[in-house]
Amino acid sequence: MKTIRIVLWIAIAILAGLLGWLSLEMTKSGEKLAEGPFGVPFTLVAQDGKPITQEAFTGKPTALFFGFTHCPEVCPTTLFEMDGWLAKVDPDGTKMQAYFITVDPERDTPEILGNYVSNVSKRVTGISGPPTKVMEMVKGFRVYARKVPVDEKVPDGEYTMDHTASVFLLDRNGGFRGTIAYGENPEVAVQKLENLIKG
Repeated sequence: MKTIRIVLWIAIAILAGLLGWLSLEMTKSGEKLAEGPFGVPFTLVAQDGKPITQEAFTGKPTALFFGFTHCPEVCPTTLFEMDGWLAKVDPDGTKMQAYFITVDPERDTPEILGNYVSNVSKRVTGISGPPTKVMEMVKGFRVYARKVPVDEKVPDGEYTMDHTASVFLLDRNGGFRGTIAYGENPEVAVQKLENLIKG
């Protein structure tokens, strides 16, 4: 049993490395995976309470992460890492932008999300809004998000969210250019962002 687990972990590590390499090659070559802006039109609320639309994802290269404030590990880790990557590739904050979109709008109001994000990074902007509109946007950006009860016997009780853990990379026109996987080698992540900026 132990041997099978080791083999599985090795296979997962190889697959993650391969996906990371493919994503890096795509950002390096400037190849777009889809023409035109990625996702769907939306009107939501930024952490400062002001309306925000899909137009915010144009003009500069953009990094998007979909997460939630009750997330125990993946979201705070990714937010912290994003802040570090941005400091390396764009220290003065003029070349690219980043957003943290909640997948749990029932609990993550713009104010709560703003406090959460700003405690870790001044470079990342939180996005929330009415639950129905947020989830339409999440699905439109092909992000997986599902509510999971903490106790299956109490379906309306406490819950967590199962969700896509990758950072999405968009070019200055809002076109999809690849992802940074959770746990990606930091040097590879930084190189992908540098390639995105060079565009």
